[in-house]
Amino acid sequence: MPDHTRDHSPHRTPRTPQGDLGRRISARREQLGLSRADVAARAASAPSYIAYVEEQNATPGIGLLLRLADALETTVADLKGEGVDLPPGIGQAGRRPELVVLGREECLELLSTHGVGRVAVSTRSGPAVVPVNYVVVNGAVAYRTTPGSAAATAADREVAFEVDRIDDAMSEGWSVNVIGTARAVTGDAASRGLDQQAYTAPWAGGDRRLWLSIVPGRITGRRIEVSSAR
Repeated sequence: MPDHTRDHSPHRTPRTPQGDLGRRISARREQLGLSRADVAARAASAPSYIAYVEEQNATPGIGLLLRLADALETTVADLKGEGVDLPPGIGQAGRRPELVVLGREECLELLSTHGVGRVAVSTRSGPAVVPVNYVVVNGAVAYRTTPGSAAATAADREVAFEVDRIDDAMSEGWSVNVIGTARAVTGDAASRGLDQQAYTAPWAGGDRRLWLSIVPGRITGRRIEVSSAR
């Protein structure tokens, strides 16, 4: 989204390499479809300072970080990337946890909130679980991969697809599993349509022009909730 709030004066400080915090703030802002002016208004700041935080190796105070996290509907820890290198699920179990079975519609809704999942396939070397970028279109899970890859061997076979979210801070989380037959998407128009609807370009890069679509034959989900009752 274009932003016209930047300072274009000739005395502007030369741009320095963007830091991790700036990248995360920028990525989250774009994910929410917000301009810098939008975030500035929500965080009681100035658009020029939001630009500075995104573009420079800035270190905002905790007060602004808290307001930015609230404006971007996330947490300070997520903005700072504190859990990036930690495996999920290492937190303590919550008190009075409850396992809730999710209905089909909620499973599809949760699937639509993510862009990376795992597909389980059978290969000549044995079972494999492969992370893939994906998008949900008309109730089907579509992912793209490289022809000849492990994920591509799913074509015309029954596979399992899984996506989840773990919240260590709250000891909560959910998972959704899809079982169905994967089919290669044929036709340039259909592939281009999926390219346009995908959240991001494939993280792994390379020639990933092959789209496969999984129509759910069975879809199940579970959520772990923690009771607030004492």
